[in-house]
Amino acid sequence: MSETSVNRQPVWEAEANHPELCEKLREGLREIIDPELGYDIIQLGLIRDVKIEDEAVINMILTTPFCPYGPAMLESTRGKAEEILERPTRIDFGVEQWDFSMMEEGLEPDWGMF
Repeated sequence: MSETSVNRQPVWEAEANHPELCEKLREGLREIIDPELGYDIIQLGLIRDVKIEDEAVINMILTTPFCPYGPAMLESTRGKAEEILERPTRIDFGVEQWDFSMMEEGLEPDWGMF
């Protein structure tokens, strides 16, 4: 993963060579909602990196390692990415710990944690 952009979203490695595919992928992955939080996986910053070659590799984290919806969200992400990118896709489950600073600018909820 590259550095983080100004809007706090990570810069995907694939953006250097496939910017048009990355834009389509970002928009498509906005359809995948974390059912507990009500935000999509792009808004939450859960997609940490994307590499696109013959196969796509998506590095994804969850808001908590034991998220009950985690397996379904990972599989939905893989399926949606394969549909958009038209190539086999693998999800690498990242070890990075999620925090509120990874969310898109202006989405920090008032959950009494700030």
